[in-house]
Amino acid sequence: MMKVLSYILVYRRLLLVVFTLLVLLPLPIIVRTKEAECAYTLFVIAIFWLTEALPLSITALLPGLMFPLFGIMTSKKVASAYFKDFHLLLIGVICLATSIEKWNLHKRIALRMVMTVGVNPAWLTLGFMSSTAFLSMWLSNTSTAAMVMPIVEAVAQQIISAEAEVEATQMTRISGSVNHGLEIDEVVETNEKKEKPIPVPGYSNDAGKISSKTELEKNSGGGTKYRTERDHMMCKLMCLCIAYSSTIGGLTTITGTSTNLIFAEHFNMRYPDCHCINFGSWFMLSFPAAIIILLLSWIWLQWLFLGFNFKEMFKCGKTKTAKQKACAEVIKQEYQKLGPLRYPGFATDSTVALLIGILFFLIPAKRLTKTTPTGEIVAFDYSPLITWKEFQSFMPWDIAILVGGGFALADGCEESGLSKWIGNKLSPLGSLPVWLVILISSLLVTSLTEVASNPATITLLLPILSPLAEAIQVNPLYILLPSTLCTSFAFLLPVANPPNAIVFSYGHLKVIDMVKAGLGVNIVGVAVVMLGMSTWIGAMFDLSTYPSWAPPPVSNETMP
Repeated sequence: MMKVLSYILVYRRLLLVVFTLLVLLPLPIIVRTKEAECAYTLFVIAIFWLTEALPLSITALLPGLMFPLFGIMTSKKVASAYFKDFHLLLIGVICLATSIEKWNLHKRIALRMVMTVGVNPAWLTLGFMSSTAFLSMWLSNTSTAAMVMPIVEAVAQQIISAEAEVEATQMTRISGSVNHGLEIDEVVETNEKKEKPIPVPGYSNDAGKISSKTELEKNSGGGTKYRTERDHMMCKLMCLCIAYSSTIGGLTTITGTSTNLIFAEHFNMRYPDCHCINFGSWFMLSFPAAIIILLLSWIWLQWLFLGFNFKEMFKCGKTKTAKQKACAEVIKQEYQKLGPLRYPGFATDSTVALLIGILFFLIPAKRLTKTTPTGEIVAFDYSPLITWKEFQSFMPWDIAILVGGGFALADGCEESGLSKWIGNKLSPLGSLPVWLVILISSLLVTSLTEVASNPATITLLLPILSPLAEAIQVNPLYILLPSTLCTSFAFLLPVANPPNAIVFSYGHLKVIDMVKAGLGVNIVGVAVVMLGMSTWIGAMFDLSTYPSWAPPPVSNETMP
C-alpha cells in the first residue's frame, strides 16, 4: 500500500492531468454545444492553472490546441491572440528595466531616498518602503524585492552588530578595563569589514538577474542570532516592508505588474469604444490608492512589530545613537560604492515603450578599446545601454505566453457564446447592492490569489466578471478595476508571490508572522480600493451610469 501511495505522490501531476481531462469529459459529450465545449476547456485550464499541474505558460497554450479541435475557432484566429499590442509594450518595458538594473540606477535611487529620510527606525522603514515602491513602478516586483533585500539585510545586521559592540564597550568600562581610544566610528568601521551583505537566494549581484538555481536552505535555517527580541522584530518588520511595498508599488502603473497589463489589454479588446484605460488614466486612479495603502501598511507593520513612539519619531536636534550612526554609515558606504553618476495621438503606450526600447540598443554607454601591437589603446566599437543577450535574460517569455493564452481563452468564450450564457446565469446578482457585488468579487479575488498566481487569477476571472457586469447593467469598470487591483493583494503566505518568498528565505520570518501582518494589509487594501471606487475613481469614469460603449444586456437564454 505504501508503495502505491509513493508512486501516486511521485506521479501526482501526471495523474491530476489525466483525471481532470477524463472527469470533465462528459460535459462536451453529453451537452453537445459550443458553450459546453468552451466550458470544458475553461474548467481544464482553470484547474491546471490553480494546481500548476503543468507549467502556467504550457497550460496557456491549450486554447490553441482545444479550440480548433472543438471547432470553436480556427487555428489562425487562435494564434493571432498570442501576440497583441500588450507584447510590444512588454518588450519596451523590459528594455527599460534591463537598462536600469545594468547601470545600478535602482540602487542609487533606493539608497539616496533612505539617506534623505534619516536613520530613525520608523523613518528608515518608510524610506525603504517608498524607494522600493517607486522602483516597483518600473521594474518587476520580483526583481525589485531581490535587489533591495541585500541592502536591507546589510543595514539590519549592521544595526545589531553596532549595538552589541557598544554594549560590550560599556561593560568593559564598568569592569575597569576600558580602552579610551576606542570610538564608535571605529567599531562601525571594523564591524563593516566583517559583515558582508547577504545576497538574496538565487540572485547574483554581479549578473544583475535571478539565477535558475536557488539556495533557500542557506538562509532559511534559522541560524541568525538576535541580541534582543526587539532586534528580531526589527528584522521581521524590514523584511515585510520590502515584500509588501514591492507589490504595492506595482499597482501604480500599467507596466508595474503583469496583472495590470492583462486587464488593460482585455478591457481595450472587449470595449474598444471606451478609450479610457491608458498609462495616464491608470496612474491617476491607482497612485492615490497605492500611496494610502503604503502609508497605512507602514503604520500597521510598525505598530505590530515595534510599536509607535511618536516622541522618538519626531524628536529634533537630539544626538544620534550608536545604532543610528551605524545604520547611516552602512547606507553611506553602499551609496559611495556606486561611484559618480554616469550619463550614458494615434500611438498607444506600446508605441512609446517600443521606441524607447529600441533606443536602448543604440545609445552608446561606453567605448570598447583594444591594444595595438605598438601598445597604443584605440577604440574599435561601443557598447550600447543594453545588449540582446541581456534583454533575453530578463524577458519573461512565460508571462508573454500566459497572457496570450488568456486572450485566446477570452476570445473562445466570446465566440462560443459561453460569455453570454455566464452573464445570463449571473444576472440575478443584479438584485444585490452594487457595493456588495464589488465587495464579494474583491474578496473572492483576494482569496484566490493567495493560492494561485496573480496572472493566472486575473486571466481566469476577467472573462467571467465582464459578462457579470453587463448582465446586471453596471459599468464594467466598477467591477473589473477593484478586482484587478485586489489580484495583487497576495500578502498572506510565502508562496503567494515571489517577493514574499524572497524575503521569507532570509530566515527572519515565520509563516504566522506573514499571516498576521498580511491579513491587516489585505484588509487595508480592499478597504482603500472600495473607498476609491466611491470617490476619486468613480468621479473619473462616471461609474454611476451604464456606459454607451458597453454592449446592451443580453436576453435570457439557457444552455441547451
